Amino acid sequence: MTIDPFSPRPPERQTIPLFRLAAIGAVVAAIGGAFVYVGGFVTPHRLTPQRIVNTFEANAGVHPGFRRNHAKGVCVSGYFEGNGQASDISRADVFKTVRTPVIGRFAIPGGDPSAPDASVPVRSMALDFKLPDGQQWRTGMNNTPVFIVNTPQAFFAQLVASKPDPVTGKPDPVKLKAFFAAHPETAPFLSWVKDHPPSSSFGNAAYYGINAFRAIDANGKTHFVRWSMVPEAPYAPVTAEQKSQHDFLDTELRGRLASGPLRWHLILTVATPGDPTTDATQAWPEDRPHIDAGTLVLEHESAQSNGDCRDINYDPTILPDGLKPSADPLLAARSSAYAVSYNRRTHEVAQGLASAQSPTRSHE
Repeated sequence: MTIDPFSPRPPERQTIPLFRLAAIGAVVAAIGGAFVYVGGFVTPHRLTPQRIVNTFEANAGVHPGFRRNHAKGVCVSGYFEGNGQASDISRADVFKTVRTPVIGRFAIPGGDPSAPDASVPVRSMALDFKLPDGQQWRTGMNNTPVFIVNTPQAFFAQLVASKPDPVTGKPDPVKLKAFFAAHPETAPFLSWVKDHPPSSSFGNAAYYGINAFRAIDANGKTHFVRWSMVPEAPYAPVTAEQKSQHDFLDTELRGRLASGPLRWHLILTVATPGDPTTDATQAWPEDRPHIDAGTLVLEHESAQSNGDCRDINYDPTILPDGLKPSADPLLAARSSAYAVSYNRRTHEVAQGLASAQSPTRSHE
C-alpha cells in the first residue's frame, strides 16, 4: 500500500498573528501521536516510521524508557459494561451484555515526561479492552473531535515546521505560518481549540477516536463508525490556580477516584453514505445516528513507572472480530510509528537506561 506524495497547496491568507503561531505550533507538534505511513514515501527522501520518531526525539529530546509522544501519563484500570445496544452493527463480543476488563492510560501530548500539565490543552485516553477469548481492542483517543491534518505527509510537514528554534526554544512563527497557509484542512482543528478551553480534569473530558473504523455485523455487513467516550462528570474548564500547578491533572484524578469510580458512555456514531471515512479533519454531521454501547468504569490509578499500562502499545489497529480499520491512512501510520516507539523504549528499559521512569507520575 502506497500513498502519492501531496501536492503543495497555494498559500491562503492567514489571520493568526505571528506571536500566537509559536504557541499553536507547540500544541500541534505534540498532539495526535507519531502518524506516519508504514512503507515510506515522499521521494527522493523516503519517510519511514524511524524517521518520524527520530524527528519527535529531535524536537523534544530523548527520555529513555518513555513513549516518544504522550510521554507524561498515568495508568488507570476498571471495566467496560456492554449493554448490547451496538450488537446490531458489530458482532464484537465487547458490545454484548458482558463486562470486559480494561487497562487504560491518561496522558498529555509531547515527548517530555516532566512537562507542566498546563503547557498543552489536549488530554488523551488510551484503552485496552481484554476480551475473554484472548482478543483485545486497543484505542487511543484525544479530547479533540478532529485531527490537525489528514495525511501522513502533512503531519510530517507540520512536525518539521514546529521544531523548536535552538535559541528561543519555541517554533519559528514564520515556518508555522507557511505550513498553515499550505494546509487549509487544519482550520477545523484550530477553530475547535480556540473555542474549547482545556478541561480541568482527565475525568470530565470527552475523548474521540477521530478516525473512522468498520463495524462488521453478524451477517458480514459493514457499517462505518467513529467512537467517543462521553463523561458522566460535568465538564469544567481549567482554573487559574490549576495552571500554576505542575502536575494538577494527576493530583486531581487521584482525588476524584478516592471518592468513587469515574464513568464514561461509549458512543458509536454511524456514518451515512457520503460521509468522509478517510479524512480525520472532517467531523460528521451531528444528526448521524448515535448508539450508547455501554459504560466505561474506571476505578483505580497508578504511576506509569510500575502500572499495568506501562508496557502496553496502544496501537489503534489492534481490534477484535467485528471491528476493522478503515482506509484512513493515519491509522496505518499510527500503528507503524507506535511500534518503533515501543521497541525503542522497551529496549532502553531492558538495557537499564530508564531510571528516569521512577520520579514521574507520568500513548503509543
